[in-house]
Amino acid sequence: MRFIKNTAKINEQDDSSLIAAYKQNGDLEVLGRLYNKYMHLVFGVCFNYFKDEELSKDAVMQIFEELVVKLKVHEVQNFKSWLHVLTRNHCLMALRKSAKNPTITLEDNFVENGDFVHLDIEDAKETQLTVMEKCMETLSEEQRTSVDLFYLQEKCYKEVADITGYEMLKVKSYIQNGKRNLKICIEKNSEL
Repeated sequence: MRFIKNTAKINEQDDSSLIAAYKQNGDLEVLGRLYNKYMHLVFGVCFNYFKDEELSKDAVMQIFEELVVKLKVHEVQNFKSWLHVLTRNHCLMALRKSAKNPTITLEDNFVENGDFVHLDIEDAKETQLTVMEKCMETLSEEQRTSVDLFYLQEKCYKEVADITGYEMLKVKSYIQNGKRNLKICIEKNSEL
């Protein structure tokens, strides 16, 4: 057990020293060494969201490109956790963009089909956004602020805590409870 704790501390120190070296001289080889340690985890998270190997591989490369910029401006205490949040946010944004521009395949006889139904996707999305905005208003001030900063403005826990002045554990609690309450409210309003 002691060996595992020491190994974890060494990895954190290695990560911190690699981050510091990258911030100091911008050497992509240093960043590559750091990223390579966690690339398999990044791919796993991406694959979990996309369910597609090629999309996941592309995302792994895009996330590295994001790291080149973001790691220089963010103060990262725990790289592995921070990278996980960055990866998750990247995947969610990619899925959100693809939902805005859905790919529709048409069969040869589709246009000739008399049962063609026109779906007004834009109205449905507008309705969903309206429901989400109303549900955001039902959250407590702390939950609303924390959820907004974390999910919509893509801040990490530490940044949310710094901006709001809330304790780190409170921030995590506000985000978790806010997300749950938001989901319940959206589901309730979607049934109406």
